[in-house]
Order: sequence, then structure tokens, then C-alpha cells
Amino acid sequence: MATTETTSLFRVRVPAERLRKAEEILERMGMKPGDAFNMMLAQIELREALPFEVTTRPPELISAERQGDEWQEALGAY
Repeated sequence: MATTETTSLFRVRVPAERLRKAEEILERMGMKPGDAFNMMLAQIELREALPFEVTTRPPELISAERQGDEWQEALGAY
């Protein structure tokens, strides 16, 4: 027996230019904004949190030497 899934309509206001730019990018990936939104909601459900960090703290700046060390550790010698 097939199960039927109930859906809900979710409306949100976004800046028109942001939506236009996002639609262009999503189109190249074969997606629509609703697809991306559903993916984000699925990740929130799985993680029980946002799938990205939200903070007011500025990012830590690392030295060029540390950047080089991390690069070499991750990818090997240049």
C-alpha cells in the first residue's frame, strides 16, 4: 500500500536580487529553490541544528606558516 505524504506551503520574503542569483546557481545544479530548501530542512532534521555555523565571532586568522603546514598535511608537498 502506498503512503501519501502531506506537504505544507512555506512562504518567505527574500531580496529579489538574492533569489535571482541563487536561482541561477541552482539551475546550473539542476535544482529549484524549493529543492534546496527541502535539502536544508532535511539536514536540520538529521543534525538537530543548522547545517552551517552561525556566529558573531570573527574568524580566527592563522599565520602563513600554519596555513602552509595545514596545506602540506592535507595535500602533501607542493
